[in-house]
Amino acid sequence: MNKTINKYTILGFGIFLSAVVLVSCEDFLMKAPESNVSEDAAFENFTNFQGFTEELYNIIPDFSNSYWTSNWNFGDDIVTSNDMDYHIVDMFDDGNFWGWQSEHNGWNTSWLDKAGSPPTTNADRFDKSLWDHGWYAIRKANVGLSNLDKLQGTEMERNLIEGQLLFFRAWNYFQYMQHFGGMPYMSEPLPADAQFDQERLPYQAIADSVARDFRRAADLLPISWDETEVGARTAGNNALRINKIMALGYLGKNLLWASSPLMNDGADETAASYNQEFAERAADALGELLSLVESGEANYELLDFSEWHMNFYTHGQNWELPGGTERIFTGPYFDAWQSNWNTSKQFTPTIIMDGSNFFPTANYVKKFGMANGLPLDEGDSGYDEEYPWRDRDPRFYSTFVYDGLQVVQGTMPEADEQHRHANLYTGGSYRYANGASPGGTQTGYTLRKFIPLTANTYDDGMSYGSNLHIHLPWMRLAGVYVMYAEAASVANQSSTGSSGTFNMTAEEAINRVRDRAGVPPVDGRYLGDVDDFLSEVRREWSVELGFERHRLTNQRRWLLLLDENNTRKTGHFFQRSPDFDPDNPRENRVLNLNEVVLKERNLTERHYWLPLKRSDVNISASFEQNPGW
Repeated sequence: MNKTINKYTILGFGIFLSAVVLVSCEDFLMKAPESNVSEDAAFENFTNFQGFTEELYNIIPDFSNSYWTSNWNFGDDIVTSNDMDYHIVDMFDDGNFWGWQSEHNGWNTSWLDKAGSPPTTNADRFDKSLWDHGWYAIRKANVGLSNLDKLQGTEMERNLIEGQLLFFRAWNYFQYMQHFGGMPYMSEPLPADAQFDQERLPYQAIADSVARDFRRAADLLPISWDETEVGARTAGNNALRINKIMALGYLGKNLLWASSPLMNDGADETAASYNQEFAERAADALGELLSLVESGEANYELLDFSEWHMNFYTHGQNWELPGGTERIFTGPYFDAWQSNWNTSKQFTPTIIMDGSNFFPTANYVKKFGMANGLPLDEGDSGYDEEYPWRDRDPRFYSTFVYDGLQVVQGTMPEADEQHRHANLYTGGSYRYANGASPGGTQTGYTLRKFIPLTANTYDDGMSYGSNLHIHLPWMRLAGVYVMYAEAASVANQSSTGSSGTFNMTAEEAINRVRDRAGVPPVDGRYLGDVDDFLSEVRREWSVELGFERHRLTNQRRWLLLLDENNTRKTGHFFQRSPDFDPDNPRENRVLNLNEVVLKERNLTERHYWLPLKRSDVNISASFEQNPGW
């Protein structure tokens, strides 16, 4: 797909590298040699204009492959191994939210910001940066929109160009808003010599502007490029090009975020603290999307649970891009093999894999309930601390490696045979302990959601011949159902709420996702009170969409960042029972299960928003820093 995108860039890429507001303006004033193309030529026909536009795809950050070890989860869900405490999540745990910025991140590990002025046209995954490239993309979109009148083409060609430009302008604004709050909204390119003096808008005000862009994009763009006369020219290679479904998905997400307690200046985390008007609009947009999907007009559907992993990686499939029919929006990849350097190696203890690691916290693992659909803390859930792996939600087994699970599948030296099964009990070889095994887990669990079990030194499931390709989506269909359930329930203050565009209730939407995994519907005890139902919707965010970059943003927008249940990162410590059975790990008994606090996150009210760069807020007094920073 990335090669198809690049075919249009003969005249497009590098044009008008004018000053980009707030991002090393002098760097972007430099004119690239490739930009010696006249303005009229760049915009005169669809091929040239599409070439100009497709640079916007090239700078979408690949957050799951942005560094040698890639950190995209910043909440209470992850801890790093003791030999790798330099990532953003470690800085954020210490309250150092400046760590997202390259000048405060000496290792340059952040996909939010990269040192210098990363180029916009290369194929280096390490160079894709949200802060740098987002402002560039907004300006580029505005330049394109201001030159639409120069396009000599059909109405469809104009619609495709305009729809893409509107989407990318809105998408990049939305990324900034959810991290930093309200921003100035620029709908025209600022002259390079202009004095920047625009004020930051209130969150909901800019959300309205972004919503108008997404709405217009959805109206202009087709469901499938392949089924248009223009898209037929590149049929079979249009899967990543912006379409109506992507625009509707982000329209709904933007409006749901705007309705949320943090953005609505709500009093607390309850459903009453949402803005019901924004929530209703969100439900309508997401309902419109789901109606197209459920009617068969849009070729999207949830993957079968046996293929759930294909949302995140493919293996032995000739480097196929993950996602399948469930993928809504993702960026292009530049070399599928690069996910083995070292994303494929960052979840497995060093005793069986050479790498540094991210591990799931025990406090987060507890959000995964039982096979009967109930959360662990319900008295009749069936959860037994002596048998903690028994009868769990099927997604528990697809997300985590737990004690006793067979990890190594093939042959291994006799001396290493002791490491075939996950030794995650206290003192086990997969655990970090007293300075030994620095690449071992402190928490009692490891992640398998994004890698096959065979991604270890012995099975070599990450070798070139295995074709392991890891590439996480920005949005997938399961997430749309969950967002719809949240929006429809708070808009109507009821679990039976629906939207004006789709008659599916919030309850039915959340059950659609649970049913795919073989989990029973939400229990009736959670359906009478909207806040009880909302607790299950939020748990579904944690389970179905866990470790997919959502957790910190959700904690913030729900006003739950400072809740004591979310400020402590814990590990499980336990001993194996003498009757341990390696052939039946789910039924194994453990002794003296104890939850221990590993980290207290140093967070206060100011951490609800990330700090802006000091160099940027110094540009103008009207561009104010976030409170407390």
